[in-house]
Amino acid sequence: MILFLAGTSDARELAILLKKEGFPLIATVVTESAAKRLTDEGMNVRVGRLNEEKMFEFSKKNGVTAIVDASHPFAEEAHKTAKSVAEQLKIPYIRYEREQSKLEQDSIIYVSTYEEAAELAAKKKGVVMLTTGSKTLEIFAKKLLPLNDVRVICRMLPRIDNMQKCEQLGFPQKNIVAMQGPFTKELNTALFKHFGVTLMITKESGKVGAVDEKVEAAKELGIETIVITRPNIQFGNEFHKMEEVVEFLKIQRNEGVL
Repeated sequence: MILFLAGTSDARELAILLKKEGFPLIATVVTESAAKRLTDEGMNVRVGRLNEEKMFEFSKKNGVTAIVDASHPFAEEAHKTAKSVAEQLKIPYIRYEREQSKLEQDSIIYVSTYEEAAELAAKKKGVVMLTTGSKTLEIFAKKLLPLNDVRVICRMLPRIDNMQKCEQLGFPQKNIVAMQGPFTKELNTALFKHFGVTLMITKESGKVGAVDEKVEAAKELGIETIVITRPNIQFGNEFHKMEEVVEFLKIQRNEGVL
């Protein structure tokens, strides 16, 4: 049995591919909406975050013989947890890491942390659009909301918990864009123009994460962009193509590991 860390569109695609190849798997996701997309495909899905202890117990109880980590590139805690559990159980850990976007350097500033991005935005001032999700919203709220010469526009998934978080942190409703992506370049352009954005902050989530469309729209409008780079993790068995994951698992199956 494979424990499959999912939650993104390309993870769903990989899960379907593995199922077609005859690999038994249990997918784990954080949200009900992500779970529904997989259950609609006939997948066995567990909903809710798993810390290391819970993932270890769950894996042992369900006879997990390999862990495929196809979670978001910035799900650093999930990566570390899955890798540690695989090491404890002495089973293969396989990381599917979507390829990075080839972004042009003009008007892009790269930083390695959310804190760096927030500090830089505070210095640049103006209208800042956050497209980094809700998980790290506190970092930007603490640094930017107290400033009179900075307006922060939050763009995130239209979930109740996200809206509650925005309210608790003090973001006005007029500064919240609650929409489900991916966003086209044209829609990004329209949103940037509507709010008069002068600085956009995003993560290097890859082409699948529609980073290119955001950066291209910002570049055309002369908007500076801060890109937060991916966590630097040594995964071990790391693959950038779904077919490579399938082939690796086939070898493991033939050798009797799975």
